[in-house]
Amino acid sequence: MELAGPSRTALATAYARAYHQVANEPRVFTDLLAGRILGVTDAELTALHTAGPDHPGHAGASHRPRRLFIAARARFAEDAVRDAVATGVRQAVILGAGLDTFACRNPYPDLRVFEVDHPDTQNWKRERLATAGITAPDTLTFAPVDFETETLATGLAAAGFDRTAPAIFVWLGVVVYLTPTAIDTTLAYIAAQATPTDLVFDYGTPPATPADHTALRARAARVAALGEPWLTSFTPADIATKLRHFGFTHIDDHPAQNLITTYTSLLDVTFPGPHLIRARR
Repeated sequence: MELAGPSRTALATAYARAYHQVANEPRVFTDLLAGRILGVTDAELTALHTAGPDHPGHAGASHRPRRLFIAARARFAEDAVRDAVATGVRQAVILGAGLDTFACRNPYPDLRVFEVDHPDTQNWKRERLATAGITAPDTLTFAPVDFETETLATGLAAAGFDRTAPAIFVWLGVVVYLTPTAIDTTLAYIAAQATPTDLVFDYGTPPATPADHTALRARAARVAALGEPWLTSFTPADIATKLRHFGFTHIDDHPAQNLITTYTSLLDVTFPGPHLIRARR
């Protein structure tokens, strides 16, 4: 099998979600489409722990702490969508969706899901869905945005997104790769949405200890070698200040390590750096 796609990190994330479904570990997050969209069987996924580093799924599937973080991140986000729907929100925007399958598993018949990504990435995803025999539901709207030539605002407007209605924005695995200016531009757009507006995202933090520094440098070097360098990190205090500046008043911040422990009861998994936030205005 050969998968061609625009992003090795997006593929690694997809493989991590898929391998979590068959791994011998506490199930944090269930996604029955994760393997299908990649076109891999359970046996092929199970074999990934012996795959070499050149395999596109090796980094996602073989590293247990990262895999559990990705599963915890997905669960945290989908729980937030569930809670938003319970309050009456009927629009969800997934920024940088990659091969995420929530929109195809969407259990809420009146929730419209907008997936925002680069046109090439979305064409790749559409091909994967077609090959896997996964039907995109009527509640899914693709919103291709080439940020070199257009804005998030124009892309979502063209897709029929309603700026006057409440929404939840899910922004996973993206912030660390953006410049501070790009982050602020996106936050300003989200903050101008009709209230209530929910936002779920993850971000990286500066290393707190020498051991964290070593681990984070190694991870940063791996993704930089793939042409996707980390550009921005925040302390929890700094990101809270930024969110309050944009009008978010309810800020719920969780270190990834704590979420992994909460969801799995595993005490031997160490994954410093990422935090997950749910904010509301």
